[in-house]
Amino acid sequence: MLLRWGTMQGSRRSRDLDLLQGQKAGDMESQGAGLAKRLATLLSGLMECMCFAGIIFGWASLVYVLKGLHYFEDLCKPVANMTVNATHETGCSEQDEQFSLIFTIGSFMNNFMTFPTGCIFDRFGTLAARLLAIFLYTGGTLLISFSTAATALMLFPAMSLLSIGGILLILTNMQVGNLFGKHRSTIITLYNGAFDSSSAVFLIIKLLYEKGLILRDMFLFITACSAWHLIRTFFLMPKQHIPYPLPPGYSYGMTCRKSQSYHTYEERQPAHRGGSNDLQSEPVLAEADRSPNDFLSKGHKEPPVRSFQSCVISKLFFWHLVWLSVIQLRHYFFIGTLNPMLEHLAEKNTALVSTYTNAFAFTQLCGVLCAPWNGLILDRHKRRRGKDGSTHGASDSLTDLRSCVLSLAVTVVQSVGFSVCATVPVLPVQYATFILQVLSRSFLYGGNAAFLAIAFPLEHFGKLYGLVMGLSALVSLLQYPCFALVKGPLNGNPFYVNIGLTVIILLGFVNPLMVFWEYQRREKEQATEGNSSLSSSPKKADVESPI
Repeated sequence: MLLRWGTMQGSRRSRDLDLLQGQKAGDMESQGAGLAKRLATLLSGLMECMCFAGIIFGWASLVYVLKGLHYFEDLCKPVANMTVNATHETGCSEQDEQFSLIFTIGSFMNNFMTFPTGCIFDRFGTLAARLLAIFLYTGGTLLISFSTAATALMLFPAMSLLSIGGILLILTNMQVGNLFGKHRSTIITLYNGAFDSSSAVFLIIKLLYEKGLILRDMFLFITACSAWHLIRTFFLMPKQHIPYPLPPGYSYGMTCRKSQSYHTYEERQPAHRGGSNDLQSEPVLAEADRSPNDFLSKGHKEPPVRSFQSCVISKLFFWHLVWLSVIQLRHYFFIGTLNPMLEHLAEKNTALVSTYTNAFAFTQLCGVLCAPWNGLILDRHKRRRGKDGSTHGASDSLTDLRSCVLSLAVTVVQSVGFSVCATVPVLPVQYATFILQVLSRSFLYGGNAAFLAIAFPLEHFGKLYGLVMGLSALVSLLQYPCFALVKGPLNGNPFYVNIGLTVIILLGFVNPLMVFWEYQRREKEQATEGNSSLSSSPKKADVESPI
């Protein structure tokens, strides 16, 4: 009897062992396939951001092409004894004013629509947001494809549609960082850099136009790429959102075979309740996604999350808005007036203007390489902690906030240097201007998103990000009256406007000072709470000692 029972137990263990080995083999196979799919999502998203999302910021290259196609040339008033061709070569303020107005509206829509498009993304999920983005983007490229000099006004809605569609594309792509855990911030900054680099697409269009290709054909090709966007939407992106932290067995996109999904993982949780290591580790994982206000020493009761209103009316948010607005206004004014500024410095030399326009567009390609540098500044304390194994008494949230001080200050220094070089009315100096401009712009937007995620509760990140971008868009509208001032009373010389904008940028230094003050305040509060917990622990021990 005992022998028979032992044989049964042995066979049962053997079957369990075989089943466990089979499950491990299946898990390894699924993990390999899942990793390949995640890498495909990462690389295809990087290509999407680099080739489509922010092409409006290569406006200077497209303006060169549009002037060659005589867009808005009917607004020019030929001077006596000057032919129409001579008028085209020297340009005219009325034509430049229309091109500047198109960029002003397009760049405004790019920022202002961040808030409503973010609400659409949060409410309806990735699939609906991307389908809307593809529809808007395709509409914009079709409008440019079929526009002519006689229908040049079509450029106004076209560039606005490209801006809104592009911002929705990058908004849905930034969640891809959630698939890669500890590399999440690096991937987000990389995507923001790719967004900056996409402005080089209009440079490619300019170069191909000079080789004889037709503008309509090139934009029809971009329109055809919408099919690729659709394929990626259905097969390499989730229907709703990518969660963070990522749960075990998470899958996304359409597949040819049934795979484990996030919902099936959630459905299996009750069966493992009470003994699963995964469930026990979830609170630890979720702690990484809390806001700085939620990180308290163990044993203390968590305070209620700050309200959205209290975040908006705080000094920290106000000065961050000022920091973003003044630097962004300087960048938008520079990009929107680059072509007439180069014409002014080159004394209407078309070949020289083309050379410098190409140089500017080539530097924009480096945005994808410059953006991660800001992430290295923000994450330097994590590397230091990995070496010595300690955080020197400070929580992750406080060290993150302290790192923001250097990141914000470096961005302002870069912006001041860029603005000073742009003010110098010497053409060769503009090469340095182009380099500092792409550095500053790469740091600006990545630092903006990182700061909001660190300094405020993550529950309000989407709303705060959309609000700060929308309010800064209102400030960016000042670029058009600045342009009108240059073309009117200043007779095309932007020197004094550039000086004024450089002085305004200095206001940005207040933001890192405010962040440093906030860091010191939170550090004192945490130290006080730590001392109070230590002083209360002996009393608790005395009460429990009789037991």
